[in-house]
Amino acid sequence: MALRRALGQFLKRHRIVAADTMVFIYHLQEHPRYIPATQVILDAWEAGSHQGVTSILTLAEVLVRPLRDGNEKAVEDYRRLLTTFPNLRLIEVGRGVVELAARLRATHGLPMPDMIQAATALTAGATGFISNDAGFKRVKDLDILLLDEVAPARR
Repeated sequence: MALRRALGQFLKRHRIVAADTMVFIYHLQEHPRYIPATQVILDAWEAGSHQGVTSILTLAEVLVRPLRDGNEKAVEDYRRLLTTFPNLRLIEVGRGVVELAARLRATHGLPMPDMIQAATALTAGATGFISNDAGFKRVKDLDILLLDEVAPARR
């Protein structure tokens, strides 16, 4: 399968892989196009072959929809997934991350939440970053993989 091969090649290059919020949203909401890719990523983390990293901002972003819908069960399920998933570190936003995010924003002109994600990845030692936001490609300090590059388009 081309998707598994492409993700496998990316994962081989990186022991620590950071993920943008969309990776989790696609997975939690079972997006038909992206869930095969997100499953490969989460399986790699769960197996311990790779370590996952994301910013605590991811938790805030994934909780918005179930909170808006009044779905407290989903809120708890999403919270539990992000805070207990094996080999996934949810990184707090401290001063070091904030200052690096400011530097990245000044250099690349991308939105601050995105630069906090990138700064979190770099601070945590990630060399790979998975997103679906092409703007991240400007951040040359990370090897960026876009899910659209590996997930086959729906017909």
